[in-house]
Amino acid sequence: MTTKRDAILAEAVPLARAEVDKVAEPGTVGEYLGMDMLGGRLAMHWFECLSPGYRGWRWGASVARVSRSRTATVCETNLLPGPDAILAPDWVPYADRIAPGDLGAGDVLPYRLDDPNLEAGFEATGDEDVDQMAIWELGLGRHRVLSAQGRGTAATRWYEGDPGPTCEIAQQASAPCSTCGYFVPMAGALRTVFGVCANEWSPSDGRVVSLDHGCGAHSEVDVRRPRPASVQDPVLDELAVDIEVHETTEGGASQGDPSTGEGDAERDAPGRHPDEATTHESPDEPPTD
Repeated sequence: MTTKRDAILAEAVPLARAEVDKVAEPGTVGEYLGMDMLGGRLAMHWFECLSPGYRGWRWGASVARVSRSRTATVCETNLLPGPDAILAPDWVPYADRIAPGDLGAGDVLPYRLDDPNLEAGFEATGDEDVDQMAIWELGLGRHRVLSAQGRGTAATRWYEGDPGPTCEIAQQASAPCSTCGYFVPMAGALRTVFGVCANEWSPSDGRVVSLDHGCGAHSEVDVRRPRPASVQDPVLDELAVDIEVHETTEGGASQGDPSTGEGDAERDAPGRHPDEATTHESPDEPPTD
């Protein structure tokens, strides 16, 4: 239902501005933005707020008049956010504000009495079979244990995250974790889907993994070994000839290599004095005096 515009209240703009100027900082009251009827003989005049810290906020002064009166009266003044005002986010309790990964050393989470992920634990009944099942499945002796909602939430989070089969390392694995010798099954209701990795070479060591998760550190998978390249038998080339060039002296005799001492072989023969002649005498010729 739309309230009829009151002409007397509409004319009370100067009165409303004067009251706003009394409470606002000097120079922070801007242009007039209009009037809203709040009820019968009750209206609100709006003025722009020029304060740097309140962009989009508006100064407001509510005015009213009694029945049959021709005079408006200011009821109160306010600084209120407009449609485009910058506002602080809604306050969130500390227990709901903490995100996964925020908890550090020395931090303590507040106790939540009505945690939907937990339910009351079970006490011993005296029946051995019932108590053993409670110990195995529900955790006998603890004040609270996981509820069905808590188990479902955890299983969904794990299976759709890195411990599940959809991550990149699992997509490229050759075999699932369920066939790995390092896979340790979990106890309780989650044992049908999850276990713990105990392989120090795996990136999931010490973490929960699904049965169809996988990585390159599987105990029964080996690397692809390339086949050795075949090598032919060696071929002996007997037709190749190595040519050695030797320098000759003026008489036509080959000069030995000074580096090897071949030219000094005869001169340095055992039993021959260095001063002896190197010419050979024929054995058929008689000795001469």
